[in-house]
Amino acid sequence: MAELVAPAPAPAPAPALGRGGVNGRYLATRLAHSVFVVWAAYTFSFVVLYLVPGDPVEMMVSNGGVISVTSEQIAELRAEFGVDQSPPAQYLTNLWHAVHLDFGRSLQRGQPALDIIAGAVAPTVALAGAAIVLAVTVGWALALWATLTRVRWMQRLVLLLPALGVAVPSFWIGLVLLQVLSFRWHVLPAFGDDGPRGLVLPTVTLAVPTAAFLSRMLAQSLSRVLADPHVTTARAKGLGRWRIHLHHALRNALPPVLAVAGVLVGNLLAGSVVVETVFSRPGLGRVVETAVTSKDIPVVQALVVLFAIVFVTVNLLADLAHHLLDPRVTLAGPRNG
Repeated sequence: MAELVAPAPAPAPAPALGRGGVNGRYLATRLAHSVFVVWAAYTFSFVVLYLVPGDPVEMMVSNGGVISVTSEQIAELRAEFGVDQSPPAQYLTNLWHAVHLDFGRSLQRGQPALDIIAGAVAPTVALAGAAIVLAVTVGWALALWATLTRVRWMQRLVLLLPALGVAVPSFWIGLVLLQVLSFRWHVLPAFGDDGPRGLVLPTVTLAVPTAAFLSRMLAQSLSRVLADPHVTTARAKGLGRWRIHLHHALRNALPPVLAVAGVLVGNLLAGSVVVETVFSRPGLGRVVETAVTSKDIPVVQALVVLFAIVFVTVNLLADLAHHLLDPRVTLAGPRNG
C-alpha cells in the first residue's frame, strides 16, 4: 500500500503591508513606544529635579536680587508655582498640564516655558544643522578615502583619525580653536552670535566628534560590504572602483550607520550645551545650563520632552530610510502568537 503522507501545512499569510512595506500595526507600535519614551524621560527628569538639593522658589528669589523676603511671601510664591504640594501631587498636576502642552511659567523669567524655548530654537537649529552637514561631508570623505586608497600606511592613518576625534573632548577642541584662530590669529570671532563668521568655530567644534564617529562606522561597514559576493562579481565585470563604491557598496553600507542616528542626534544635543557655553552663543544649550543650575523645573521638563520627541522622531525616520535603502526590510508590527 502506498504510504499516506500528510500534506504540508499552508504557510501563514503574511501581514498586509501598506505602501513601501509599512503597515498600521508597525506605526501603532512605534507610536506607543515613542509615547512611553517621552513619558519616561519626563518622569525621570521630575524625579532627578526633586532629589536635587535646594528650594526652587528660594533660588528664584536669590537670583532675582531680592535681599529681604518674608516667610509669608515665600509661601505665596510656592503656592503660586505649585511647589507647595507633595511630590506625587506636583507630578500628576504637571503631567496633566504637559499633556496639554502647558509646562507652566519659568521660575526665573516668569514667562511660559515654551515661549523661552521657542525663542532659543533657531540658533541651536542653525548650529546643529551646520554641524550635521559638515560632519556627514567629512565623515563620508574619510570613509571613502580609507576604503579607496591602496596605500596601507595611509589607510591606517585615515582610520586612526576617527579614533582621535572621538577620544578628544569637544570643549578641548573649542578651546584650541579659540586660542589659535581667535586670540592669536584674529581670523574668526571668539564669542557671541556674529552671523555666519560667528558660526564657524562652534560648528567645527560640534562636528568633529560626530564626523569621527560617522567615518569610523561607515569605513567598517564599507569594508564588510566590499567583501560581499556581489561586489566581487562587479569587479569581475570590470567596473571601476569609484563606481563599485558609490553604486554597489555605499547603499548597502548605510543601514548600520542609520541605526545609530538617534545616538548621533543625542550627542549633538548634549554637545550643543557645551559648545554654546564655551562660545557664549544663545540657544537651547544656554537655556539648559541656566535652567538646570537654577532648578527651573518648568523649563527643564519642557526641554526634556522636546529632546525626547526629537530623539524618537529621528529614530523612526532612520528606520524608514533603512527600508528605502534595503527593500528586503519590511516594517511590520509584531504578529500575534
